[in-house]
Amino acid sequence: MPIRVLVVDDSAFMRKLIMEIINAQPDLEVAGYARNGEDALRKLDRLEVDVVTLDVEMPIMDGLETLKRIMSDKPRPVVMLSSRTRKGSETTIQALSLGAVDFVSKPVGSIAPELDSIADELVDKIRCAAMAQLPQKAKAPTAVKKRPVTTFPPLPEGAASKIVIIGSSTGGPKAIEEVFAHIPENLPAGIVVVQHMPKDFTRSFAERLNSIFPFPVKEAQTGDVVENGKVLIAPGDYHLVITPERRVELNQEDRVMFLRPAIDVTMESLPEVYGKNIIGVILTGMGRDGARGMAKIKKAGGLTIAQDRATSTIYSMPKAVADEGNADYILPLDKIGGVITELISVLK
Repeated sequence: MPIRVLVVDDSAFMRKLIMEIINAQPDLEVAGYARNGEDALRKLDRLEVDVVTLDVEMPIMDGLETLKRIMSDKPRPVVMLSSRTRKGSETTIQALSLGAVDFVSKPVGSIAPELDSIADELVDKIRCAAMAQLPQKAKAPTAVKKRPVTTFPPLPEGAASKIVIIGSSTGGPKAIEEVFAHIPENLPAGIVVVQHMPKDFTRSFAERLNSIFPFPVKEAQTGDVVENGKVLIAPGDYHLVITPERRVELNQEDRVMFLRPAIDVTMESLPEVYGKNIIGVILTGMGRDGARGMAKIKKAGGLTIAQDRATSTIYSMPKAVADEGNADYILPLDKIGGVITELISVLK
């Protein structure tokens, strides 16, 4: 059976182009289209739909409000269509936090030749979304709750002697918020996050996390020091490595498995710097990025955590780590932050 897609966009031109892209694939078909959020909700009541493509900016009911209603009342995998503007990236990050599986950034201007350039990405993400595992009802984000009571002594000065490296892809932004909800603000380790995301969106992602957690979060820059209780987010379109001086170094070397940033690149730079004082974490995502890096961390004596199948939006990346025997812990998402906090005290 083909994957049935509801296309939601207020532009007739955009709807036509998106539907043509979908209908050109033998395993996809357009189940219907909607002009705005209210129209989409009515269509979801009547049509059999596997995946929704949802524009962010629409009249009557915008993409965010529509997404909230879908995830609350009629959960379906949703792929957002977002502009590459500052406002577009901020809204998209909110959408991922609310439960959207993934997004495709529309070229500025959205003319036909430019849209053709994202056709393959849109098709791939619809297929991936169709495999996503969603809760039947969206729960309120845990990230906005009070953080755990701090249990560590004041932070030492200077660079961190321990590091937590978190890698994620499809479903990752929402998963990272859940992990951070269970980490105290003065964790005696630095945290680096590599989330597969374009360069237009990682800064908005870091700013959102910084606004809802008590510890500082920023998009990494070359020269940044890995410090206790601080989070650095790898910027889109750059690999991130950590130097012996425990500073960030960014580069635009060749993509790894078509990815930049690649989780493996960051993880593989860590054992020579931190030895066994590493906690590696792989969260939800498609593919196997991070599997090689987690093997290297484990071989160096570090500790490794993979998200379990039941709570992963897409289990492919954690599965690759688990199948190769490189996960010391396979945990549900809501336990990972607490276990990281406990394990930091085990590292010497």
